[in-house]
Amino acid sequence: MQIAAESVLFASGEPVHISRICMALDTDRPRAEEALQRLGDYYAFERRGIRLIRMEDSYQLCSAPEYAEIIRRAFEIRKAAKLSQPALEVLAIAAYYQPVTRAQVDQIRGVDSAYTMGLLLDRGLIEECGRLSAPGRPRLYRTTQGFLRAFHISSLEELPPLPGMAEGDQISLEDHSEPAEE
Repeated sequence: MQIAAESVLFASGEPVHISRICMALDTDRPRAEEALQRLGDYYAFERRGIRLIRMEDSYQLCSAPEYAEIIRRAFEIRKAAKLSQPALEVLAIAAYYQPVTRAQVDQIRGVDSAYTMGLLLDRGLIEECGRLSAPGRPRLYRTTQGFLRAFHISSLEELPPLPGMAEGDQISLEDHSEPAEE
């Protein structure tokens, strides 16, 4: 089952939801997750050139981080530009308060964030996820799987608590959202 899961992930080249893996392997979720855990442990223990990463309920094969520079040289890939302080601020707001409107981001930061949000959308770190049920029906935004990958976390639960908040406190903005149309 481990090798079959590896084949599915390799062929995909992008994150694969656990339900699709279960369907392909004709097994239940606990058995599939156990096989994926063993596969990930194998790559890490054997210090292979690839790693298995988990992002919420999806899995993906990727290159081992210690070989990033070699891969860049092999494919003449320029190093991704670092994120600016405003971009990091907007990402933090989106990650902790999502879903969030641009006006809410602007209000928290105290400055116009339109340009920065556009850059984050272009980089695939945030995405539109619906509209607020309020006058003007502003767009709602959330972080993406690309955000999880970029920050090497598997889910938003791994984000550190905000300073001044007790463990378990919830952050939320009043939710008047409707799901995005597919």
